[in-house]
Amino acid sequence: QAQLVESGGGSVQAGGSLRLSCAASLYGVSRYCMAWFRQAPGKELEGVATMDEDGDSTYADSVKGRFTISKDNAKNTLYLEMSILKPEDTAMYYCARRRNAYCYPLKELQRVIDDWGKGTLVTISS
Repeated sequence: QAQLVESGGGSVQAGGSLRLSCAASLYGVSRYCMAWFRQAPGKELEGVATMDEDGDSTYADSVKGRFTISKDNAKNTLYLEMSILKPEDTAMYYCARRRNAYCYPLKELQRVIDDWGKGTLVTISS
């Protein structure tokens, strides 16, 4: 069974940093569109960042310049480096995979995701 397992969430103060990891079993990360989504309390799911087969990435405007998505194909792991964290970054963060090399734009990607992780909670205090 395809699995995505997130880790690295926690509670930090505003201005701090966190690195999330996503271990991808069975299909790995190298040949597919990988992404991070988040859902804040009472809000809809939001796309945060994507990375395609070639390593090209896109970001939501709200995180540009602060978050960096990356992957280690040998380790079958996706990462999200988050810095200059703000209280509004508080959310459950989900790793996602589309079993296709092409990444749709973030706003469209959610509906074509094949695999989801169970999430890791990030809480930013002011």
